[in-house]
Amino acid sequence: MSASPFVRQAARRWAGYALVAVLFAIACGFLSHWQFERNEARAETLALVERNYDAPPTPVEDVLDRGYAPSDEWHPVTLTGRYLDDDQLLVRNRAQGGTSAFEVLVPFQLVDGRIVVIDRGWVPPGEQTTPDAVPAAPDGEVEVIARVRPGESLPASGRTAPDGQVPTIHLPTIASATGPSTETAFYGLMVSEDPAPAERPQELSPPTEDPGPHLSYAIQWILFAIMGFAFIAYMIRTEIRARREELEPDDDLDDEVPGEDEPDHERTPSAAARRPRPGRPRRTGRRDRDAEEEDALIDAGA
Repeated sequence: MSASPFVRQAARRWAGYALVAVLFAIACGFLSHWQFERNEARAETLALVERNYDAPPTPVEDVLDRGYAPSDEWHPVTLTGRYLDDDQLLVRNRAQGGTSAFEVLVPFQLVDGRIVVIDRGWVPPGEQTTPDAVPAAPDGEVEVIARVRPGESLPASGRTAPDGQVPTIHLPTIASATGPSTETAFYGLMVSEDPAPAERPQELSPPTEDPGPHLSYAIQWILFAIMGFAFIAYMIRTEIRARREELEPDDDLDDEVPGEDEPDHERTPSAAARRPRPGRPRRTGRRDRDAEEEDALIDAGA
């Protein structure tokens, strides 16, 4: 027996539903995997901060001689030399203190002549958007303790900054003004200066310990994939139920028979004609065959 038009159409439609659910699940799987990777990267960053942030300072020459490695980030180092005040720069649009602050960069020349850029902290914008005053760095020989930080890239938007300012801590750009002896792989985030100045820029906020929402997002994408299959199953089940109700015969009309105690003179010819004859089976139509074929299709897919 060939399948009815409804069964063929329903099979094609349900196959389309299943394909959509599979594609949606694949997309959710990729997004979930991406969030798991971000969660792992964030966990590694937090572990690095915990290991290095309060570690005992080591000479900056150790990092300079062997070269900067990502494992050096946040580790304190000691530097001895002098600040090059004339080459001071301001990094604009830094989120500090609830405002678009400026971070103060001053090149620091070691006793051996090599230069490391030091971020001394931040100052708020003034009435003309630029800082009203920037605390000066100490004169003469200074011993600085700073935490190692990698340089930043140039803005993807291509934005620039006025003279005396930079859009990011892009060390090669700074080195073009301070000379080839400037370190371009990392800079120092100042912790202390000795001798300490009377006034210094405000200290930068420590790194946050928040692991972020990545793990939660990863689990949510998995749940979305499962919900997609559940929704498709619900739609198919709803179609099947609606089709069964459509094919179900009207019992009130087909099975209506006058009562035995009804007077004969009140029985109309139409009522008598509707009475089923003993031993005569009810005729089945096209709708009943469609229902049987549909049930067979459902049983085969179960």
